[in-house]
Amino acid sequence: MNELIKAINELKKEKNAIILGHYYQKGEIQDIADYVGDSLALAQWAAKTEADIIVMCGVHFMGETAKILCPNKKVLVPDLEAGCSLADSCPADQFAQFVKDHPGYTVISYVNTTAAVKAVTDVVVTSTNARQIVESFPKDEKIIFGPDRNLGNYINSITNRNMLLWDGACHVHEQFSVEKIVELKAAHPEVLVLAHPECKSVVLKLADVVGSTAALLKYAVNHPENTYIVATESGILHEMQKKCPQTTFIPAPPNDSTCACNECSFMRLNTLEKLYECLKNESPEITVDPEIAQKAVKPIRKMLEISSKLGL
Repeated sequence: MNELIKAINELKKEKNAIILGHYYQKGEIQDIADYVGDSLALAQWAAKTEADIIVMCGVHFMGETAKILCPNKKVLVPDLEAGCSLADSCPADQFAQFVKDHPGYTVISYVNTTAAVKAVTDVVVTSTNARQIVESFPKDEKIIFGPDRNLGNYINSITNRNMLLWDGACHVHEQFSVEKIVELKAAHPEVLVLAHPECKSVVLKLADVVGSTAALLKYAVNHPENTYIVATESGILHEMQKKCPQTTFIPAPPNDSTCACNECSFMRLNTLEKLYECLKNESPEITVDPEIAQKAVKPIRKMLEISSKLGL
C-alpha cells in the first residue's frame, strides 16, 4: 500500500497532475487526493487549477463537468464504469422533450446529470446551493427542476415554490430504511439524525439536520459533542471521523437487511490500483462532444458565478 501511494505521488508530480476526490470515495482515495469535497467544491477546484491533468476520483458526470470547465486539460477517471443512478434516471433525449413540452420554463438541473442534460439547462445546482439559486429567481418564475424528485420536493417545501419536477432519484438515498432509523433513535434517544436532501421525505422528517454532504460535515465539526445517525452515502463517515475523532457516527441502514451501511457501488469502483494505472497510462480519459460542451458550460459557469456572489 505504501509503495503504491508513493508511486502515485511520484507520477502526480512528474505529470503535473491534481487528484480530486469526492466525499463518497473509499478512505484511502480521500487520503491521497489533493482536494476532497462535494460536487460544488470539486467543480470550483477544477475550474481554477493550473495542473495539466485532472484525475477525478468520483463518478462519470463529475469528470464531464471538469472537462467542460477545462477543455484544454486532460481529465482522467480511474474507472469509466463509475456512473450515477441519478444521472441515468434522466435520459437526455427524454429530458430535452420534457423541456420542449413546457415552453416558458426556466430549467434548473442538478449537477448529477450528463453533459447532454446540462446542455438544455439554464443553470446547474448542487445540494449545497440549490435553495439559494432557486430563491435567486422571482417567486412567480416557472421552473423545471430535474432530475432528483426528492431534492426538488425538499426545495419546494422550504422555499414555498411549485417547481415542475422530473421523476428521478438516487438509488443510494432512496434505500434508507425509515423503520431502522426509528429503531436506532429509540435505542439511542440522544442521537441526532443528519440527512441529505436526496433522501425520501419520510426520512427527512426524522432528521434533525438536512443538508448537503459538506453542510452535514460542517455541522458535525461544529457540534462534536453529539452522537449522529448519518443518512447519506457512508463514504462521508471517513472525513467526519477524521475531523471529529471523539464523536460517534452511526451509518443509517438501508432496507437491505444484509448491510449495516449504505454505499454507492459506482463510487466504490475506483481503487488505488486503478488510480495508479490511470495516472501511469493517462487513461481512461473523459471526452465531451464540443457542441454539447459549448452549451453545457454556460449553466455550469452561471452556477459558479451565483455561488461566488453568495459566498458558497
